Amino acid sequence: MTHLALASDVRSGDAHPARNGGIPLDLSWVQDVRINLSAAERRVASLPGRRSVKKDAQAAWLLKAVTCMDLTTLNGDDTAERVKRLCAKARSPVRPDVLAALGMAERGVTTGAVCVYHRFVATAVDALAGSGVPVAAVSTGFPAGLAPHDVKLREIEASVRDGAAEIDIVITREHALTGNWTALYQEMRDFRAACGNAHVKAILATGDLKTLRNVVRASLVCMMAGADFIKTSTGKEGVNATRLVTLAMIRAIRDYHGRTGAIVGYKPAGGISTAKDILDYQILMKEELGRPWLEPTLFRIGASSLLADIERQLEHHVTGRYSAFNRHPMS
Repeated sequence: MTHLALASDVRSGDAHPARNGGIPLDLSWVQDVRINLSAAERRVASLPGRRSVKKDAQAAWLLKAVTCMDLTTLNGDDTAERVKRLCAKARSPVRPDVLAALGMAERGVTTGAVCVYHRFVATAVDALAGSGVPVAAVSTGFPAGLAPHDVKLREIEASVRDGAAEIDIVITREHALTGNWTALYQEMRDFRAACGNAHVKAILATGDLKTLRNVVRASLVCMMAGADFIKTSTGKEGVNATRLVTLAMIRAIRDYHGRTGAIVGYKPAGGISTAKDILDYQILMKEELGRPWLEPTLFRIGASSLLADIERQLEHHVTGRYSAFNRHPMS
């Protein structure tokens, strides 16, 4: 088996880059956003035909994707036992015999994080103790984001007290839809302050924002306000992560980095369910932002069913046989 170069240092992203401290709101920058929609559509349409990742290379890219997953359960019927089982999966997301066959048995492969509601933060923190896998909490009235502002702040603070190292907040979509960028900026600043040392991911709910221009403007405002990551979706909207929205958001990250020097991560979430899908997202990250954005410190994938398909692909690479999905439960 050829050495899996891309995945060989799967823990190399453990040290976070300097956090994005934010900048004063620059409304002229926000208002100047323009989108060449036809060019963006051509760019993402070209992905499947332009690049073919096969065999050992594909296995390496997929194993790297596992280390960038925020393994997630956000259901109304979640229980403490389900969360504990999910945490056990996060500790050991790929079967040991498959890892051994890939030459990765000693590499400490885990997922990037486990993402749960506030109610289960303490449960997940206990279940993941000693693993190095952080707990992310969805907050601020997830998924609609329509709770009173003071309640949102208290929810963030409670999750941080319970041990959440990352907070996935949801913005008030009304601010973006009505162009009230000052209100969105102040909201995000408040969320950032309430998170303290916990990293904050700003969920834009891009499927609700109607236009790519709104998506890019909201991305810029949240980064100006200090978001450590920008994230597409809650997974509960009618349209969640897409390649087109991803291109728009990561080019906003590139623009922000170019103007400020600050480094911001990206998290697509919702609707990414196959290994073939995630390869397109990884290729976009590599080509648009560069190699550092393939690490879990700067790239996360909100996923649950995706892991099962990646496991199947890795097992097929090793054994030549596909296994059934029901052999790869999440929790």
